[in-house]
Amino acid sequence: MKISLYEHINHVLFRQTYDSEGSPLGKVDQLKWASCIPRSYKNKRGQDYNCFHISKHADRIELKADYYIGIDWLIPKEKYVHVQPKLNKYVIEQFNANSDTEEIKLTDASPEQHEELKKEENQVQVNYIKMLLDAMSDPLVAKECADLVRIEWEDDTIKIDQQDDSLTPFLVVQFLQLLRQIVRKGLKKSYYKVRENLNNRIKGKILVSQQIKQNVLKNRFTKTYCEYQVFGEDNDENQFLKKVFRFVTAYIGNHQSFFLGNEKILDELVNYIRPSFEHIGDLEGEEVLRHFKHNPFFKEYKEAIKIGGYILKRFGYNVSRTTENQPIETPPFWIDMPRLFELYVYQKLLVANDHDTSKIKYQFSTYGNALDILIKDGKRSMIIDAKYKLQYESSLVHQDIRQVAGYARLNKVRKELDITDDRNIDCLIIYPTLDNTSILPETLKLGSICQTMEELQGYYKVNKFGVSIPMINT
Repeated sequence: MKISLYEHINHVLFRQTYDSEGSPLGKVDQLKWASCIPRSYKNKRGQDYNCFHISKHADRIELKADYYIGIDWLIPKEKYVHVQPKLNKYVIEQFNANSDTEEIKLTDASPEQHEELKKEENQVQVNYIKMLLDAMSDPLVAKECADLVRIEWEDDTIKIDQQDDSLTPFLVVQFLQLLRQIVRKGLKKSYYKVRENLNNRIKGKILVSQQIKQNVLKNRFTKTYCEYQVFGEDNDENQFLKKVFRFVTAYIGNHQSFFLGNEKILDELVNYIRPSFEHIGDLEGEEVLRHFKHNPFFKEYKEAIKIGGYILKRFGYNVSRTTENQPIETPPFWIDMPRLFELYVYQKLLVANDHDTSKIKYQFSTYGNALDILIKDGKRSMIIDAKYKLQYESSLVHQDIRQVAGYARLNKVRKELDITDDRNIDCLIIYPTLDNTSILPETLKLGSICQTMEELQGYYKVNKFGVSIPMINT
């Protein structure tokens, strides 16, 4: 049984009912729900982060989606939860505008508000595929895009409708963007073994068993079956990438509607990549991948081979499954939307500011802390924290402000920014907006941000700035 959620809305799984005398009719099965423990991961700061939340009360059980999207078991082999990449405009416009709290409780809504929440026109879907395409279009940002998705291959698979599959399109886009980086740099060359039945010559070593079988027993005495090494691009790694590329193109061709309106960009990617693999041979067996030695100069290969392995495993190494239009089996998975938004913002800042990495420093680390983005630009220096939280549209989250203000007090940060006096460093929280407009590079120039950012009420030199995220056009 599927339970669908979308971000920051509570879903009541069970509510206690009472008879006319006020006596409870049945009880919440605490033993059954005791197994409902949200999966947690370590975030980039080493803290446990739940993919969704479960609140257990005497009269009800509530689910609340958080900042991850994905699918996971709620009760193994019985119920699963599907967190969709959807947001509700009504929640943002009404609940946040009239509340200073940091969470939205559906249980507190009036019947009229319940009806508004259910209306299709109030629900918008985040185009997370476009966010990933934009983020990974920049080589600097693409290097930071590892571990955006967590897949639990060891868990029981979940049977879902294909339109609910967020994992496969995400992996496909990741793989294509990594492949684009590889093709742009040039395919890796290395020594690889070639087996060939040579005529009137010997090269490398003779394979005795094959020589007897192919030539001696067939009276081909001028032929010699040899194995020798060649230096070139037709190696095992490139053959593997070509095999995955064939799976990916078949999937895109048969399921374009799953890519949320980004088909044209994907077609351009495929056409850009295809010529580089036309002269690469076919891979005979995947077991060769276990012995790859990754070259630091070709860092993209390591991640591309990992994602490629996920894709092949996803289709059971059977290319015909890429054309199927029927329910599929998926392992539990979660996509880290806060990190994706952070990388999306980083890419937009780089594009707007001529890729000046001397001014825009990503993940500046100090004393176990990692700042999202540190801007080193004289008087316009600031600390930027990207928060995938819609509350900032009309409210704020005090914990986030304490966090970013704490970064500004670090001596290493002040030293990096060449601050020797007692002045405070500007802090900026960048949050998503749902206006679905194209981001003009001019608006994200450092000078423009300093002029348009809005100071948070009640705080000194702590500001906010909204960046629109792509939405699905309905």
